Amino acid sequence: MIIEGLLTTCNPDGSPHVAPMGPTISPGGRRLLLRPFPTSQTCQNLRQHPEGVFHITDDALLLARAAIGRVTEFPPTASACRVRGYILRDACRALEFRVVEIDDSEPRIRMDCEICQVHYLRDFVGFNRAKHAVVEAAILATRVHLLSRQDILTEYDKWDVIVGKTGGADEVQAMRELREYVVERLA
Repeated sequence: MIIEGLLTTCNPDGSPHVAPMGPTISPGGRRLLLRPFPTSQTCQNLRQHPEGVFHITDDALLLARAAIGRVTEFPPTASACRVRGYILRDACRALEFRVVEIDDSEPRIRMDCEICQVHYLRDFVGFNRAKHAVVEAAILATRVHLLSRQDILTEYDKWDVIVGKTGGADEVQAMRELREYVVERLA
């Protein structure tokens, strides 16, 4: 099963880096399969320091900003317990992991990871339609180089309606920032 969330890794200077990630989680919940793009900061960080923390979160605005590289103020963190890394304090769950195998024989690198500590930070209330729309829009924003302008904008028009009907201030802001980003990239 693939779960969308946020991944924190350590930059070369030791500072935290956050990025959206949709890893495959094993049925028993003991392993993650990450597939970062080889040029991503996340991939470079994990190659240098093969540990991190995957977060299950309901913060669609942070996920959107992380997807487009616009996290201006890093959210509050705590130190991880079993790995050198950072736990996002407002996440619902945090899974500390170590990369045990890297396969770079395909265009998308495969990193097999062992989960070594799980933190239950707060309840996951769930996503409403607006939060789902923001997650989908954030994923699409990372793929503007792969799809046509018209296809992307058509999807964004649909999601804007959903967010307008069911979203709160954070979801509206997230869609505004995602649309601005996408329009800039498609110009």
